[in-house]
Amino acid sequence: MPIYDYRCQANGRVVEVNHRMGVRPKTWGELCAMARLNPEADGDTTPADAPVERVMTAAPMRLGGSAPAAQGCGTGCACHAPSLR
Repeated sequence: MPIYDYRCQANGRVVEVNHRMGVRPKTWGELCAMARLNPEADGDTTPADAPVERVMTAAPMRLGGSAPAAQGCGTGCACHAPSLR
């Protein structure tokens, strides 16, 4: 399943969620439900109907052929997948 990042226009927060390609949250409330966030528990007063926008998409990729191996960012964040061969 693809990973999507969404930014709330009202509070500036960016939230990462996994969902089917045909799904697209339009509001902060929908995004929080998809990400299983409880914004009220964090003291967030952003209206549930505040608009969100998708800002980035990532999907796992399999390297093959003569493509060079991905090096990752070097921070240890696991952005470099081990070889799938």
